[in-house]
Amino acid sequence: MTTSSFFGLAILLFLTLHSDTVYAATSEGVEITYGSVIKLMHERTKFRLHSHNVPYGSGSGQQSVTSFPNVDDINSYWIVRPEADTYVKPGDNIKSGSVIRLQHMRTRKWLHSHLHASPISGNLEVSCFGDDGNSDTGDYWRIEIVGSGKTWRQDQRIRLLHVDTSGYLHTHDKKFSRIAIGQQEVCGVREKRADNVWLAAEGVYLPTNESKAAV
Repeated sequence: MTTSSFFGLAILLFLTLHSDTVYAATSEGVEITYGSVIKLMHERTKFRLHSHNVPYGSGSGQQSVTSFPNVDDINSYWIVRPEADTYVKPGDNIKSGSVIRLQHMRTRKWLHSHLHASPISGNLEVSCFGDDGNSDTGDYWRIEIVGSGKTWRQDQRIRLLHVDTSGYLHTHDKKFSRIAIGQQEVCGVREKRADNVWLAAEGVYLPTNESKAAV
C-alpha cells in the first residue's frame, strides 16, 4: 500500500468516528461541512493549499505554507473547524460570513497569518501555528462566497479573509527556489484580486446534519 493510500484510509477512519456516513467529494455541488477534510484549489493556477514541517527562513520562522501543483500530495489536506468556543457540530453547514479555522491534517497546526512580511512578495505572511490545544485569533478566517450562494458548496468560488489582518488568502506565480522548490508563495493581500479566489476540491466530506436526519 502506498503512503497516499494509507493516509486516505486514515482520513476515512478519522471521519467515521464523527459520522455514520461520509461523502468522498468527486462531483460539484457537495456541501462543505464542519469536520470535513478537504483540499483547497487556487482557481487560476489549480495549485492546492499546502503545508509541511519546514519552517520559514525569515519572518516568524513558523511552519511554512505554500501552494503545490501535485494533486495527490497528502500534505494538502485540511480539516474544517469552527472558531473556538462556538457551538457547532460536525456536519453543520457553513454559511457565507462564518468564521472558520483550517487545521493541517498531518501536522495538526492551524492556518495562520499575522503582520510578518511574506518571504517573496513582502505581503502578509501565512504560516501554520499552534496545535490541537493551542489556537488564537490569528487562526480565524471569514469565508466570503463569491456570487449569490448562502452556504459553502464545492462548486462555489470563495475568498478567505483573515480576521486579524484583513488580508485575503492569496497565491500567485511567484515560486520558491530554496525551502520549497517549485511551490508558489501563499500570503495575505488586503485587496480583492483574482488570485485570492479558491474552490474546495478533493476531500472527504461529512454529510449535512439535515441529510443525516432524513436517512
